[in-house]
Amino acid sequence: MTDKTIATHDGNFHADDVFSVAALKCIIPSFKLIRTRDLDVIGKADIVIDVGGEYNADAGRFDHHQRGGAGARENGIPYSSFGLIWQKYGLEICQNNQEVADAVDAGLVSTIDAIDCGYTEGVAQGISLSQTISMFNPTWQEDSHFDTCFDEAVEFAARILTRFIASASGGISAKDIVAKAIENAKDPRVIVLDKYTPWKRTVHALSTEALYMVYPSQSGQWRIQTVPVEPGSFEDRKSLPAPWAGLSGDELKEVTGLNDAMFCHNGLFIAGAESFESTMKMASIALSA
Repeated sequence: MTDKTIATHDGNFHADDVFSVAALKCIIPSFKLIRTRDLDVIGKADIVIDVGGEYNADAGRFDHHQRGGAGARENGIPYSSFGLIWQKYGLEICQNNQEVADAVDAGLVSTIDAIDCGYTEGVAQGISLSQTISMFNPTWQEDSHFDTCFDEAVEFAARILTRFIASASGGISAKDIVAKAIENAKDPRVIVLDKYTPWKRTVHALSTEALYMVYPSQSGQWRIQTVPVEPGSFEDRKSLPAPWAGLSGDELKEVTGLNDAMFCHNGLFIAGAESFESTMKMASIALSA
């Protein structure tokens, strides 16, 4: 797809139309963007986003403001223009990786859809990406033009979308690595990774026995980290030994008996040593504590 004309509404913009244009930038190398409410101009555009009163993906029409909307997900979240664009082009944007496309939809697209459509059930509170995008609109005290501000918002959104895709792809690729580490563990309570890999969701999905993760840090030293009772929880399945809390250097070396022990967080969820052997000894001590 090249040299397409994309139309969306002018004036105040929101996350759904901004992210829709950002998404299309991933797969359309060259297009003309027109921000207007002129129905004649809209009718001639190749792709129409968030305006026009029509949803027809085959015809390139992606509005959701018409009577009856444009449908909803199985979980009840209605589609905004971003969700409609993602249904059509998300798989292509994610290089035909359906698992990555689904992860981006669940983590980013559906939340923006929900906020845009006023469906707040289950949506996290606090400053959202939708609010952040809205802040790109000029205030009443500024002379900035809406179209210029829209372009700035699209560039920001494109970067966010790219990172969401990369994060989703990385997390999915990590599953096999962590699953293999669980399978190969000499002690199912201590899982060793050859390099740091996102592990929490996979460990919780595959192992009820894992208590500690051991992996190298970016600086080449080693870490032992506790497995929380569930993803996002601050409660651990088994904390590191209480006498280690907040110690580092010589104090930790004396308590552990390990001459290269480095530190233990006061929260007893992570500690480190210079060598793999000492970190594994930390795990052994923690298991027996």
